[in-house]
Amino acid sequence: MMRGDAIRMLDACCNRAQEALRTLEDLARFGLDDAHAQRELKTARHAIAEIRSDLVPRDAQRLSWRDTPGDIGTRSSTLGEQARDDLCSIAEAAGARASQALRTIEELAKLHSPEAATRAEAIRYRTYELSQRVALALLGGRARQWRLCVLISEALCTHHPWEAVARAAIEGGAECLQLREKSLDDCALLERACAMVALARPHGVSVIVNDRPDIALAARCDGVHVGQQDLSVRDVRAIAGDALLVGVSCSSLEQAREAARAGTDYLGLGPIFPSTTKARGFVRGVELVREVVQDPASASLPHLAISGIHPGNVRELAGAGCRGVAVSSAVCSSEDPRGACEAILAAMEP
Repeated sequence: MMRGDAIRMLDACCNRAQEALRTLEDLARFGLDDAHAQRELKTARHAIAEIRSDLVPRDAQRLSWRDTPGDIGTRSSTLGEQARDDLCSIAEAAGARASQALRTIEELAKLHSPEAATRAEAIRYRTYELSQRVALALLGGRARQWRLCVLISEALCTHHPWEAVARAAIEGGAECLQLREKSLDDCALLERACAMVALARPHGVSVIVNDRPDIALAARCDGVHVGQQDLSVRDVRAIAGDALLVGVSCSSLEQAREAARAGTDYLGLGPIFPSTTKARGFVRGVELVREVVQDPASASLPHLAISGIHPGNVRELAGAGCRGVAVSSAVCSSEDPRGACEAILAAMEP
């Protein structure tokens, strides 16, 4: 039988761990619409209750040892406990609180039940994974909703140098420039990214680099965009932390949901229309945009529809709920890049 002080400690730590897991569960449920994480966290919370019952089966005795007014811990707090920056910081704090309490539960269980200690250890490790998943997912969605992003590829700039196209796009209202150059070596790509940032930043225009978080970091760009076969959101976070926005290309609603669960900052949706810029064997049409903007898991995320978009078909996208588009040849190959941007933005108006 556990002595009284051990019972009090176990009871308090079980309560603390369950409260923290419930916070994570609510964040997964209401903040992320992540049913899998919500179920896993609920299972872990119930498993803690089972460990407590196994170690101290008589509820009346456990309850009699509670002494909230006499607990010195209730009068001890730090300034950091009274403030949170965002939902991600709430998840991080809850994860730390749960794992710390579970460590104490594990140690107390070793006094009487090695089997219960092993279960507590397993829950602790699972909590690490789940709290990380929830926190990273809540870190996403930080991008502003750009109405127009222009993908700059020098090979498509048939009438003007790429710098002139980028400058004209900014003058025409583009809120984001994306550097897409597959053939440049690392030094040249970094130089190009730095030049693009120098052009864009004084105007408050964002700069995104395709595929390369290292180049994006070195050039102090705003973010990086990855495809389904490139680095994952988690991989980019491991390299860049929260210093970069991360966008993910998605060609289905399920891919958009998974990107949202992974913590992407914005979605690239397509291919919407056939394109001569990038050969694909399929198109998704405006229905993909309609599905994504109506789905609870992805609706709130900024997005950019991409592929084959020009002033003549933008209005159809806007009618499906599209809030932003990414274009390449429609601007880069135009004799009047500024006018092309202005026409696209005008077509997006209700």
